[in-house]
Amino acid sequence: MTGTNKKALIIAVIMVVWFCGSAIAAGDYHVDSSVYLKDFLYRLLNFSIVVAILYYFLNKPIRTALTGRRDDIEKALEEAKNAKAEAEAKFAEYDKKLAEATEEIAAITAAIRKEAELEKQKIVDNAREQAAKIEQDAEKAAALEVAKARQSLQQEATQLAVSIAEDMLKKNFTKDDDSRLIDEYMQKVGELH
Repeated sequence: MTGTNKKALIIAVIMVVWFCGSAIAAGDYHVDSSVYLKDFLYRLLNFSIVVAILYYFLNKPIRTALTGRRDDIEKALEEAKNAKAEAEAKFAEYDKKLAEATEEIAAITAAIRKEAELEKQKIVDNAREQAAKIEQDAEKAAALEVAKARQSLQQEATQLAVSIAEDMLKKNFTKDDDSRLIDEYMQKVGELH
């Protein structure tokens, strides 16, 4: 039986009971007390039949509806418990991650401080080494300047000797000598490759 059929049956039973009661109440007749007892018993029987019919037709749908509602409430409660458990688990997880992050930050800070101290010491040591190196380089630079001055004098003497040799070659060098040197040079380059 569908929900609309059940509703129609309930409305029909209520209307029949109401109209029967109205029809009896509208009647203007006079009866003795035994009739009242009989009438009361008929009414009681009629009421019992109506209650039995209503119980027969409505017991299962009401029980099903109440059972369904109870199941829905139990399901909603179970879902709420699960959601609460998940939320508590996530809270615990985030709380743990926060604690781990705090510990990690403290460890990183300590490591950075230690590294900064080491870097400071390296810089001081490096500065001392640089100072010693600069002092040595200054001594070497002075020695190099003396050596450069000597070398410069030697180069000037060499250039002067080359210049004199060029002048002498220009005076004594002919076109035949020039062609012969070019040919020798070309032959040596060809042998190399």
